[in-house]
Parts: sequence; structure tokens; C-alpha cells
Amino acid sequence: MASDRRSAVRRAPAEGFRFEAKLKLLVGVLCLPIFVLSALLIWVERVSIPWGLGVLLALGMVLLLVSSIFIEQMVRPLHTLANVVAALREEDFSYRARNAVPQDALGELAVEINQLADTLQFQRVGALEAVALLRRVILEMDAPVLAFDATGALRVLNPAAERALRLNAARDLGRNASELDLRRFLDTGDEGIVTVEAQNQQTRWMVRKSTFRQRGVPHVLLVLSDVSTALREEERAAWRRLIRVLGHEISNSLAPIKSIAGSLRHRLEQKGLEECAAEFERGLNVIESRAESLNRFVQAYRQLAQLPAPVLRRVSLQTLLERISSLETRVPVQVGAVPPADLMADADQMEQLLINLVRNAVEAAISRHEDEDPSEAPQVRIHARTSAGFASIMIEDNGPGITNPANLFVPFYTTKRTGTGVGLVLARQIAEAHGGSLDLRNRVDSRGCQAEVRIPLAVEHEASLEFR
Repeated sequence: MASDRRSAVRRAPAEGFRFEAKLKLLVGVLCLPIFVLSALLIWVERVSIPWGLGVLLALGMVLLLVSSIFIEQMVRPLHTLANVVAALREEDFSYRARNAVPQDALGELAVEINQLADTLQFQRVGALEAVALLRRVILEMDAPVLAFDATGALRVLNPAAERALRLNAARDLGRNASELDLRRFLDTGDEGIVTVEAQNQQTRWMVRKSTFRQRGVPHVLLVLSDVSTALREEERAAWRRLIRVLGHEISNSLAPIKSIAGSLRHRLEQKGLEECAAEFERGLNVIESRAESLNRFVQAYRQLAQLPAPVLRRVSLQTLLERISSLETRVPVQVGAVPPADLMADADQMEQLLINLVRNAVEAAISRHEDEDPSEAPQVRIHARTSAGFASIMIEDNGPGITNPANLFVPFYTTKRTGTGVGLVLARQIAEAHGGSLDLRNRVDSRGCQAEVRIPLAVEHEASLEFR
């Protein structure tokens, strides 16, 4: 193999004189004066022609032999180093240069090339071990792992994916994702949920997506996590919380109704209808009040559970905030700096979201003014800014602030005497349905609360739809 590499190097085309030719020419130039001086000396000494020619021939043979040995000693180490470098280029790290000794020009070069070969060999072994370890980890993983190239062809498949998705590596590697009914996994976003139904059983997979390059070609790596059990547990926990809340609210309304009805029937048996008229009126008023409270609770739950999908249209941010501020009459709502921008949103749902937040801010500011510090007037301010394709709407008040942030978005949890506990939950659902978010926090510049609503801008939203 070494001779093949060396011959390949020798056959490589070169421009001008080769190194060996230059070296031979240099040796010939150095030997020529010796040969000429020897010929002159023979001529001066008047040596006979046969003896002179013999001497010159012998001298020429000696010079040729010495020159050949000299050239060979110069060229052979370079050929050896070239073979070692060629082997390194072909990722063959078994070759080493000989005569690698310090304090010598060629020796130091050989030492450096050998050290380079050792380093590359160590790195190569480490890379192979890392790849082998990664391959073993992927094979032993319980989570399905798949990789697709830029054309959507399946390139990597581990046994867990074969079992979970009923695939076969020998048959399906190289086939397109659409043929294998895996396109939905590629089309979903990172940490998206894909539902797969098989044999009357529903499995929900969370898709974790990343990209990598193999030999310069971009690939998409998918790691699937079965979240069916976790989601079912969350659903059961949500149902338990919901049933507990519903049971609590219904019991709070039915218990006094039952008690009052029993008391009225007992009084009716003792005194008669005419004497109990006033008590009947008071009792019926209580029953009516509790029934109305229960009805408000049920309607609030229906509103939370049946939120329709938003109908997205361009909405002027400035116009929207000015209209919201004008609807509140208890406290003047100040509108601060608002950039000229349009939202891609459902105007009715956005108004409902912002009205809930402004109402909460006004009530918080009024409660502090009435209960804690009557000298400080209630203040509510709305302003907005844009960044990274989103509009951030800030609603700030000078109320008491958030005292229990853990329960902010717990359904039906409220600290108000007449609250239903669904306003903030409904507002967050509306924001997330628009691809945005809702965040509440205490203000850092003064006492009070700040609500931030992030909603996509119209231009960015349209561009993403067009890209898809």
C-alpha cells in the first residue's frame, strides 16, 4: 500500500523541474569541477591516454555512485513522510515515519508528523467509541428515535420505534415519511403532541425535534415520548379538582335551600300559612339568591368550557386600547405610549380579555383606596410596546398587588366576594388561543400589579402562514 501511495505521488503531474531533477542537477554541477580538475591534472602529468581514460572512468563511476547514494538519502525520507501524510489523509493511522530524532531537520519533521498521527489516531478512536456508545444508547432506549433527511426519507430507526410504530428497519429505511404515515410527526412543532390510534387504543406522543448534519446533508432528529399515561393522570386530576369545586359550589347553594325549605315546612305545620307569610318571603328570597348564585357559577363554567376558536383579523392596537379604556367609568384609565401596529386577533375575544384585566385592575386599585390608603387615588394605566413579532400590552394598577400567585390561574378560585374565579383563566385561554401569553406579576417600580398580554403582530402572523 505504501508503494502504491508513493507511485501515486510520483505520477502526480508537476509544473517545472521535479525535486529529484533539481537535486540531480545540483549534484552534477558540484561533481563537474572535480571531474574537470582531474582531467586537467592527468593532462599536466602527461599520463598515457589508456591510463587517463581508465582513471577518469573510475572517477566518474565513483562520483555517480556517491551522487546516487546522496540523492537516495535525501529523497527517501521525503517519500516516507509523504506516504505517512497520505495515510493520514485516508484516515489510516498505522504508518509512522522512521528516523524521527530531534536535533535534525528531517528528524524533527518526522517527530511532528508522528505526533500528529498519534493525536489523530487518539481522536479517531475516541470518535468511534463515542459513536458506538451513542448507537448502543439509541438501541437500548425505550423512547422511539427517528431521523429523516432533507427529502423526508427515513435514515435512522431504533428498535423502540420499530415496536411502537410497527416499522421494520430492513424494509422501511430509505422510504419517505409520507409512505410510512409519519409525515404528521415531521410537521408537528417541537414538544407537540401527536395522537396515534392502533387496535382501538389511543397513544399520544410528545415529539422533540432537532436538526443535525451528516456529511453536510441536513437531517431532522425526532425523539418520541409516550405521554398518554401522564396526560391521563393529569386529566383525572383535573376532573377530580373540577368535581371537588363543583360539589363545593353546589353544596354551598343547596344546603341553605334545603335547610330553609325544611324550616318553612315545619313552621307551616305549626302556625299555618297566614302567620308564616313574612318568614316565607324571607326564605324564598334566600332561595332565589342562592339559586341565582348557582346559576352564575354554571354560566361561568359554560363560558370557560365552550370558548370558541378565534376568528383572526387585523385589529388596530391603538383603537383597541382606546376603546377598552373608554368602557371603564369607575376610574379613569390612562392610555400611555402605544406603537402604531396591527394585531392578528379576534376583536371580540381580545376585548373580553382586556376588559377582564382592566376590571380586575380597577377593583384592586379601588379596594386599596377604600381599605388601606384613602389618600392615594386609584390609578390604572395601559401602554404597549412591540418586539420580536409580538405586541406586549401592559395593564398596571396601584392596588395591593398579588398576594397568592400560585392560585392566579386556578379555575373557580377567587378572593372577591362576588367573583366566579374564571376571569383570569378565561383571559389566559384567549391569549394562548391567539398564539400569545398572559403573565401577571407585582410591579417593581411601585406597589401594585402589572398584567402583560403578548399577542402576535399582523405582519409576522401573515408571513408565517405564507411560509407554511
